[in-house]
Amino acid sequence: PLHSLRSAEKELLPGFQQYEWQPALKNVSSSWDVGIIDGLSGWTSSVDEVPADTISRRFRYDVALVSAVKDLEEDIMEGLRERGLDDSACTSGFTVVVKESCDGMGDVSEKHGSGPAVPEKAVRFSFTIMSINIRLDDEEDAVTIFQEQKPNSELSCRPLCLMFVDESDHETLTAILGPVVAERKAMLESRLILSIGGMQRSFRFFFRGTGYDEKMVRELEGLEASGSTYVCTLCDSTRAEASKNMVLHSITRSHSENLERYEIWRKNPFSESADELRDRVKGVSAKPFMETQPTLDALHCDIGNATEFYKIFQDEIGEVFLKSNPSREERRRWRSALDKQLRKKLKLKPVMRMNGNFARRLMTREAVEAVCELVPSEERREALLKLMDLYFQMKPVWRSTFPARDCPDQLCRYSYNSQQFADLLSTTFKYRYDGKITNYLHKTLAHVPEIIERDGSIGAWASEGNESGNKLFRRFRKMNARQSKAFE
Repeated sequence: PLHSLRSAEKELLPGFQQYEWQPALKNVSSSWDVGIIDGLSGWTSSVDEVPADTISRRFRYDVALVSAVKDLEEDIMEGLRERGLDDSACTSGFTVVVKESCDGMGDVSEKHGSGPAVPEKAVRFSFTIMSINIRLDDEEDAVTIFQEQKPNSELSCRPLCLMFVDESDHETLTAILGPVVAERKAMLESRLILSIGGMQRSFRFFFRGTGYDEKMVRELEGLEASGSTYVCTLCDSTRAEASKNMVLHSITRSHSENLERYEIWRKNPFSESADELRDRVKGVSAKPFMETQPTLDALHCDIGNATEFYKIFQDEIGEVFLKSNPSREERRRWRSALDKQLRKKLKLKPVMRMNGNFARRLMTREAVEAVCELVPSEERREALLKLMDLYFQMKPVWRSTFPARDCPDQLCRYSYNSQQFADLLSTTFKYRYDGKITNYLHKTLAHVPEIIERDGSIGAWASEGNESGNKLFRRFRKMNARQSKAFE
């Protein structure tokens, strides 16, 4: 019956569990029974074409985290038992690591709904509890008592904030996420006291913003847009440098450095010209407002690289390495030949915009073999196969949730493989990579080993769970996802 379903639901939603913070959170109310709130609460409603109270809904960050930790109560108790720890002795020293994801969704118009007039774009911000550790008083090392086994499932990914905003609308985005950032900052300086297994226990939280595509990272960290000469969100390399030296770069960017660079950009302390100043701050041109982890998003890496290979396939079908700039007409012919072949051999329909599923199907051995049938010369076929084989060796390393466990050999060989791959691009495929390279290829070749050494995984920290959640959101808004329109 509905009423008992409702009351069961209440226990699962944020705002049911009682808890406290020590010390109390700065600038955050200490009440704990707060459910869904207006995402713009606290802002005076300005005169705008959109009714302000319909734009956004969210949970208070601390309330949502409590609900998530409480959800894991059984896992925590079981983890303590498995580790042979006496749960009555473990009341403090817990740390919770949280993955944050945020993504803009294109068209979410209601088909023929009669809701308020809101922008037809949406942004979703969500978090996933990745692991919970405990450090005992006398021990050096923390013991992991909970690790999310499916960090990219929409089931482990908890929505925090939904807003009808265009992700490019920086002002509205910062206005709505501002309080979220403030709450997160307050929680870093405090401990949560929550009853787990019938005893009060204290938890600290660490937040890692990794579930962002490059567009969102650049937006949040104040960097120029993706087409910038500053090709990377992890290092200061320019596009030209990255195409000459494809492999040897190390991660240097960070949120604090971006903030410093923004100040330099704003003040121009050395009275330099616009170009000199831009070179000094390496493309930071807006104030960073949310910390993200300098990493690589596995899903968008997949999509970005597949987009690039889709173009390489067309170029190889048309033997571009022999020609200088071919006409639009010729290019269109190669593309339709490729699409026709993929449809015939793999039953793979062309898509308007590259997506994760198409990318996964395109980057397979059988797809490459199908493409090779259309490549005229034997040696180009071999080169293409070799390039793809190297890619297949590299991909599991940044796709897998636990690479050291799932593909240790490929992990060991990664640097060697990426060097080989880069050599092929700069010789056999020079026509495409002379002085230019795509953002995600640069990251794939240059930064993967360092990120894995630091974090242990790239795949686990991807934005995939949040993207799957987008699907649910579209579904609830009784709208079909964007694919349906393209093929009717």
